[in-house]
Order: sequence, then C-alpha cells, then structure tokens
Amino acid sequence: MFNFDKNRFLKTQTGAVNQKDNINTVIDELLPEIDNIFFIGSGGVGILFDSTIEFARTRSAFPFQRVLAAEFIASPNKTFSSKSLVVIPSLSGTTKETLELVDFCNKKHVKTLALVGSPNTPLEKEATYTVYNDVLDDTSSESYYLQGLMIVLRVMLKKGEITTEKYDSYFQDFAKLPGELLKVKQQAEPMAKEFAQKFQDTPYHIITGAGDSFTEAYYYGMCILEEMQWIKTRPVQAADFFHGTLELVEKGVSVIVFEGEDFSRPIVDRVRHFLPEVTDTITVIDTKDYQMDISDETRKIISPIVLATILERVSAYLSDQRKHPLTVRRYYKRIPY
Repeated sequence: MFNFDKNRFLKTQTGAVNQKDNINTVIDELLPEIDNIFFIGSGGVGILFDSTIEFARTRSAFPFQRVLAAEFIASPNKTFSSKSLVVIPSLSGTTKETLELVDFCNKKHVKTLALVGSPNTPLEKEATYTVYNDVLDDTSSESYYLQGLMIVLRVMLKKGEITTEKYDSYFQDFAKLPGELLKVKQQAEPMAKEFAQKFQDTPYHIITGAGDSFTEAYYYGMCILEEMQWIKTRPVQAADFFHGTLELVEKGVSVIVFEGEDFSRPIVDRVRHFLPEVTDTITVIDTKDYQMDISDETRKIISPIVLATILERVSAYLSDQRKHPLTVRRYYKRIPY
C-alpha cells in the first residue's frame, strides 16, 4: 500500500485493544463512587469522543458528556463535582488546554484519566490515572474511538445494561479488528487513489453523515482537509441537511457522504438518494461496502473506526497529489496564540 507502515499500524491498533485491562481496572475502581463521566479534550482528539457520546446516548442511562476543555474551565457544567471522572485524551500530552484542565481538576479534587499517545508527557505525570498507547496522527483515530467504546461498554456491563455474553462478544471482535482494518485499507486503496486524482484541486467540500458517522465527517473535514490540506469544508449533519446548507448545493459542488451501519442509515440514505437531483459531484463512502470478518452486531458500533481507516488512505493519496505533506502547518504550534 502507498506510503503506509503496516507493522506500525498493527502495533498501534493491537496496543489499543490491549488497553482493555488497564481501562477496566480504572472504571471498576471508580464506578461505585462517581456520578458521571466527562470526556474533555481539545481539537481533533476531543471531537473523536462525540462518537462515544453518540454510542452511549441510546444505550446507557449513565451520564456521559463531551465538553471542550477551554470552555469547561471558563464555565464548568453544573453536574461537575468531586464525584465526576474526567477523561482527557491527548495525542501529545502537552496541549495547553489539556494541561490547564488537569490542573483545574486536581485543584477541585476530581479524578482524571489521561488517554495519551506519547510517552512521559506532562499530562501523564499530572493525571490521576493514565492509559498509554503509542500513536501518531495517522493511526490515532481508530485507537481513540476504540478506547471510548471500551470505557462505555465497561460502565454498561457493571451497571447491568449489557450482558456478559454480549460484552465478551464485542471484545472477541475487537481482538480481530487490527487485522480486519488492514484488509479494509487494502480494499480502499483504489477508491482513495481515484478520489485524490479527481479532487486534488477541488477547493471546497460539503461532508455529511449521521449517527456515529457524523463524528468522522466533522473530524475529517476540520482536522484533516482544513488543518492538514487547507481545503475548505462544511460538515453538516444529515438529519439537518435539508435546512440551510442545502441551498449551497448545485452542479459541480462536491458532496461527500459518510454512511455507517448504525440506526442512522435511513437518515443518510435520504440525503444520498436526493443528491443526484442537484449535483453531479457525489462521493459515497459506505462502511457496508468493506468486507470484514466481524459480526454484524459489532459492525453496528464501529463505523467511525472503519471510516477513519478508509480515510487515512484518502489522506495519503491526496497529500501526495497536492504536494502538500500532512505535517505542514501555517499556524498550528508554529506561532503563539
């Protein structure tokens, strides 16, 4: 595969799966004494946990929330207390807002769980608990999506919201996931190359999805196409597609449709079937098109992970076609702000 380190990818995703016991130890210890769990991050890694909240929304009565770090510090949620657990994801472990957040929580005597992707970071040193999995930008999404699922599933198990058999079946599939995702990448290669050749000069995309898949639409638009490629995007929830942004769609306007395998398929399908009436530039990325040796039940909850794996291939080809490396920035971590 083009510009791809197979061994590093497998190591990262296997590492994510292998954090099960570490995550379970923290949740099992704290759950009897906490009333809620906050996922609080900054930028892309924070966005990824929107998927966690969406997963929990229709499956668990336990209060999970996702909040932006800077906004939370300025005005904490009313339900935040010493009986909260704050989960802080950070790839670098050095982000200004996350370090301020862990200090804020420590002063409030609130326990924190850092999910870090780099070793020996300031965040790791300050957090109450740390789960570490070595990741880089191109492998981080799958790892963080999976860790969010693992946290929620453990809470659901301990609260009696999921059976042991169902819980174990998910993790049997998770153990196979690194290898199955590698197969997905191989299947995505032709599409990714074709997309990059076709859209290398396209200045603007509307990206849509719903349910679990909207998180990846938001993340990919903001953090990859905009930040890493300087391409303008408009992520829009498919449930809201026929309001507002609809009026911007016309012939020649690129619309990218992300479709997963959860309850949201009919919502996305409505947009997917309508688009040919108003534009001739449509790309559909549907996780159902990709073969995996994973149960249908597990496939329903891992659509964002599969989309992230597919889209990494798109990013690799697009950055090459545009002669714009994914590491190039104008402002991010280059100037003070």
